[in-house]
Amino acid sequence: MKSVPLNAFPRQAVRRGEVKKLRSTGRVPGVVYGRNTKPTNVELNHVEIRNLMHHSASENVLVDLAVNSAKRLALVQDVQHHPLSGAILHVDFHEVAENEMVTVSVPVESTGEAVGVKTGGGVLEHVLFKLKVRALPKDLPEVIAVDVTSLEIGKSLHISDITAPPGVEILGEKKAVVLSVAAPITEAEEAAATAAGPATADVEMIKEKKEDGAEAPAAGDKGKPAAEKKDAKAGAEKKEAKK
Repeated sequence: MKSVPLNAFPRQAVRRGEVKKLRSTGRVPGVVYGRNTKPTNVELNHVEIRNLMHHSASENVLVDLAVNSAKRLALVQDVQHHPLSGAILHVDFHEVAENEMVTVSVPVESTGEAVGVKTGGGVLEHVLFKLKVRALPKDLPEVIAVDVTSLEIGKSLHISDITAPPGVEILGEKKAVVLSVAAPITEAEEAAATAAGPATADVEMIKEKKEDGAEAPAAGDKGKPAAEKKDAKAGAEKKEAKK
């Protein structure tokens, strides 16, 4: 992965109100974390960081972070976005060394059209959207492309089937499924699924009707056990007979 230059500036604003005011000026707060150094608060130009992330294949970006006159090699570790506008709210950087092995999650992209989809009408299922990899910063891939052209119906590609880029180790359970082609749903299966829906609804309607038709207890009988109600009724009948 080639590093990209990015300017950053020391940040004094740390409180909520101060950070909010900072964003209103077109700046984005961030933090640089390092293994042997204390976290450093920085601020970035919103347009610059937005353009950088927009033109990247993933949020795994290696940057030459220039803080004043000092340069620090770092990976974009986490980007927080506004839930509605999508604007970048905060960026975390992880400082790395050129000779340091790092572990990140990399997106998986399928290439080609699976034969099971093209000729058999199957459905390509993306099971794992990211894979964890370990490599030197310069060798980290932005994405892992997986060719699915030869994938037939009922077949799967596992982690062990994926060829890692040079200098990259793919981590995880080797038998884990990454991509597969499922058989298409038959008309009989679709009809059975459709028929199952109304049947369940009918059962629920009958149950509700039975509950609605149940006799409500008298005001004085609320909370009394059935046996007490029966004894009270028998006692009342005896008193009426003595009269």
